[in-house]
Amino acid sequence: MKEPADGRHAAFQAEALQHLDAVYRYAYALTRERSEAEDLTQDTFLQALRHWDQFRPGTNARAWLFTICRNLFLRQRERRSREEPMEAAALDGIAAAAQAAAAPSDAGRALFDAPELGDVIRRELDKLPAEYREVVELSDLQDQSYADIAQVLGVPLGTVKSRLFRGRRLLQEALVDYARDAGLLPPPGSDA
Repeated sequence: MKEPADGRHAAFQAEALQHLDAVYRYAYALTRERSEAEDLTQDTFLQALRHWDQFRPGTNARAWLFTICRNLFLRQRERRSREEPMEAAALDGIAAAAQAAAAPSDAGRALFDAPELGDVIRRELDKLPAEYREVVELSDLQDQSYADIAQVLGVPLGTVKSRLFRGRRLLQEALVDYARDAGLLPPPGSDA
Protein backbone atom coordinates (compact mmCIF):
# COMPACT_ATOMS: atom_id res chain seq x y z
CA MET A 1 0.00 0.00 0.00
CA LYS A 2 1.33 3.44 -0.89
CA GLU A 3 1.85 5.90 1.94
CA PRO A 4 -0.77 8.67 1.61
CA ALA A 5 0.39 12.18 0.73
CA ASP A 6 0.79 14.55 3.69
CA GLY A 7 -2.31 16.56 2.78
CA ARG A 8 -4.41 13.45 2.32
CA HIS A 9 -3.12 12.00 5.59
CA ALA A 10 -3.86 15.25 7.45
CA ALA A 11 -7.37 15.37 5.99
CA PHE A 12 -7.97 11.76 7.03
CA GLN A 13 -6.78 12.49 10.56
CA ALA A 14 -8.93 15.61 10.82
CA GLU A 15 -12.10 14.15 9.31
CA ALA A 16 -12.08 10.46 10.20
CA LEU A 17 -10.10 9.84 13.37
CA GLN A 18 -12.38 12.03 15.47
CA HIS A 19 -15.04 9.31 15.01
CA LEU A 20 -12.89 6.43 16.28
CA ASP A 21 -14.86 5.95 19.51
CA ALA A 22 -18.23 6.13 17.75
CA VAL A 23 -17.15 3.58 15.15
CA TYR A 24 -15.89 1.28 17.91
CA ARG A 25 -19.22 1.54 19.78
CA TYR A 26 -21.07 0.73 16.56
CA ALA A 27 -18.72 -2.17 15.80
CA TYR A 28 -19.28 -3.48 19.32
CA ALA A 29 -23.04 -3.23 18.89
CA LEU A 30 -22.72 -5.28 15.71
CA THR A 31 -20.28 -7.92 16.96
CA ARG A 32 -21.07 -7.96 20.71
CA GLU A 33 -17.49 -9.05 21.31
CA ARG A 34 -14.72 -6.70 22.38
CA SER A 35 -11.86 -8.19 20.36
CA GLU A 36 -14.01 -8.57 17.25
CA ALA A 37 -15.15 -4.96 17.62
CA GLU A 38 -11.55 -3.81 17.91
CA ASP A 39 -10.61 -5.78 14.78
CA LEU A 40 -13.64 -4.49 12.90
CA THR A 41 -12.84 -0.91 13.91
CA GLN A 42 -9.25 -1.29 12.75
CA ASP A 43 -10.38 -2.83 9.45
CA THR A 44 -12.87 0.02 9.00
CA PHE A 45 -10.22 2.69 9.36
CA LEU A 46 -7.75 0.82 7.14
CA GLN A 47 -10.43 0.53 4.46
CA ALA A 48 -11.33 4.20 4.90
CA LEU A 49 -7.70 5.27 4.55
CA ARG A 50 -7.22 3.11 1.44
CA HIS A 51 -10.30 4.65 -0.16
CA TRP A 52 -10.01 8.16 1.28
CA ASP A 53 -10.00 9.55 -2.26
CA GLN A 54 -13.64 8.36 -2.54
CA PHE A 55 -14.75 10.42 0.47
CA ARG A 56 -16.40 13.68 -0.54
CA PRO A 57 -15.23 16.53 1.71
CA GLY A 58 -18.14 18.33 3.32
CA THR A 59 -20.24 15.16 3.67
CA ASN A 60 -20.79 13.22 6.88
CA ALA A 61 -17.58 11.29 7.58
CA ARG A 62 -19.16 9.50 10.54
CA ALA A 63 -21.96 8.05 8.42
CA TRP A 64 -19.42 7.09 5.73
CA LEU A 65 -17.34 5.25 8.34
CA PHE A 66 -20.45 3.52 9.75
CA THR A 67 -21.30 2.35 6.23
CA ILE A 68 -17.82 0.89 5.78
CA CYS A 69 -18.01 -0.75 9.21
CA ARG A 70 -21.40 -2.33 8.53
CA ASN A 71 -20.39 -3.57 5.09
CA LEU A 72 -17.22 -5.15 6.48
CA PHE A 73 -19.22 -6.76 9.27
CA LEU A 74 -21.76 -8.20 6.84
CA ARG A 75 -19.01 -9.54 4.56
CA GLN A 76 -17.24 -11.15 7.52
CA ARG A 77 -20.48 -12.67 8.77
CA GLU A 78 -21.25 -14.04 5.31
CA ARG A 79 -17.77 -15.50 5.01
CA ARG A 80 -18.09 -17.16 8.42
CA SER A 81 -21.51 -18.59 7.61
CA ARG A 82 -20.00 -20.34 4.61
CA GLU A 83 -17.06 -21.59 6.66
CA GLU A 84 -18.94 -22.66 9.80
CA PRO A 85 -22.51 -23.69 9.05
CA MET A 86 -24.70 -23.44 12.15
CA GLU A 87 -28.36 -23.99 12.67
CA ALA A 88 -30.50 -20.91 13.18
CA ALA A 89 -31.54 -22.08 16.65
CA ALA A 90 -27.89 -22.28 17.73
CA LEU A 91 -27.26 -18.78 16.41
CA ASP A 92 -30.31 -17.47 18.27
CA GLY A 93 -29.05 -19.05 21.47
CA ILE A 94 -25.64 -17.46 21.05
CA ALA A 95 -27.17 -14.06 20.33
CA ALA A 96 -29.45 -14.28 23.36
CA ALA A 97 -26.53 -15.22 25.60
CA ALA A 98 -24.32 -12.36 24.38
CA GLN A 99 -24.16 -9.48 26.87
CA ALA A 100 -23.41 -6.10 25.31
CA ALA A 101 -21.86 -3.28 27.30
CA ALA A 102 -21.30 -0.77 24.53
CA ALA A 103 -20.98 2.79 25.79
CA PRO A 104 -23.77 4.95 24.33
CA SER A 105 -23.20 8.35 22.76
CA ASP A 106 -23.91 11.52 24.74
CA ALA A 107 -27.44 11.58 23.29
CA GLY A 108 -28.30 8.20 24.84
CA ARG A 109 -26.05 8.39 27.90
CA ALA A 110 -28.74 9.76 30.24
CA LEU A 111 -30.74 6.54 29.91
CA PHE A 112 -27.70 4.52 30.93
CA ASP A 113 -26.68 6.56 34.01
CA ALA A 114 -28.46 4.20 36.39
CA PRO A 115 -26.56 0.89 36.09
CA GLU A 116 -29.66 -1.27 36.55
CA LEU A 117 -31.70 0.68 34.01
CA GLY A 118 -28.85 0.73 31.50
CA ASP A 119 -28.40 -3.02 31.79
CA VAL A 120 -32.13 -3.62 31.35
CA ILE A 121 -32.33 -1.34 28.31
CA ARG A 122 -29.26 -2.92 26.71
CA ARG A 123 -30.58 -6.44 27.41
CA GLU A 124 -33.97 -5.64 25.89
CA LEU A 125 -32.37 -3.83 22.96
CA ASP A 126 -30.24 -6.91 22.27
CA LYS A 127 -33.41 -9.01 22.10
CA LEU A 128 -34.85 -6.95 19.24
CA PRO A 129 -34.66 -8.41 15.74
CA ALA A 130 -31.49 -7.18 13.98
CA GLU A 131 -33.23 -4.87 11.51
CA TYR A 132 -34.92 -2.96 14.36
CA ARG A 133 -31.95 -3.11 16.75
CA GLU A 134 -29.59 -1.61 14.14
CA VAL A 135 -31.86 1.36 13.47
CA VAL A 136 -32.53 2.05 17.17
CA GLU A 137 -28.79 1.74 17.92
CA LEU A 138 -27.83 4.18 15.16
CA SER A 139 -30.58 6.67 15.94
CA ASP A 140 -30.88 6.67 19.70
CA LEU A 141 -27.41 5.63 20.82
CA GLN A 142 -25.18 6.83 17.98
CA ASP A 143 -27.27 9.97 17.33
CA GLN A 144 -27.40 9.53 13.54
CA SER A 145 -30.00 11.30 11.40
CA TYR A 146 -32.59 9.32 9.45
CA ALA A 147 -30.81 10.18 6.20
CA ASP A 148 -27.48 8.98 7.56
CA ILE A 149 -29.04 5.75 8.84
CA ALA A 150 -30.60 5.15 5.43
CA GLN A 151 -27.18 5.66 3.85
CA VAL A 152 -25.41 3.36 6.34
CA LEU A 153 -27.97 0.57 5.99
CA GLY A 154 -28.60 1.07 2.29
CA VAL A 155 -32.37 1.28 2.72
CA PRO A 156 -34.95 3.96 1.83
CA LEU A 157 -35.71 6.71 4.35
CA GLY A 158 -39.25 5.40 4.85
CA THR A 159 -37.86 2.00 5.83
CA VAL A 160 -35.66 3.66 8.45
CA LYS A 161 -38.64 5.51 9.91
CA SER A 162 -40.88 2.44 10.04
CA ARG A 163 -38.15 0.22 11.52
CA LEU A 164 -37.32 2.86 14.11
CA PHE A 165 -40.98 3.23 15.05
CA ARG A 166 -41.44 -0.53 15.34
CA GLY A 167 -38.13 -1.05 17.17
CA ARG A 168 -38.91 1.68 19.70
CA ARG A 169 -42.39 0.26 20.20
CA LEU A 170 -41.03 -3.25 20.86
CA LEU A 171 -38.44 -1.84 23.25
CA GLN A 172 -41.08 0.23 25.02
CA GLU A 173 -43.35 -2.80 25.46
CA ALA A 174 -40.48 -4.84 26.90
CA LEU A 175 -39.53 -2.04 29.30
CA VAL A 176 -43.14 -1.59 30.45
CA ASP A 177 -43.32 -5.34 31.14
CA TYR A 178 -40.06 -5.09 33.09
CA ALA A 179 -41.36 -2.12 35.09
CA ARG A 180 -44.55 -4.00 35.96
CA ASP A 181 -42.60 -7.12 36.96
CA ALA A 182 -40.30 -4.97 39.12
CA GLY A 183 -43.30 -3.31 40.79
CA LEU A 184 -42.49 0.11 39.35
CA LEU A 185 -45.82 0.25 37.49
CA PRO A 186 -49.17 -1.12 38.56
CA PRO A 187 -50.46 -4.20 36.72
CA PRO A 188 -52.74 -3.47 33.77
CA GLY A 189 -56.34 -2.88 34.76
CA SER A 190 -55.55 -1.98 38.37
CA ASP A 191 -56.82 1.29 39.82
CA ALA A 192 -53.49 2.21 41.42
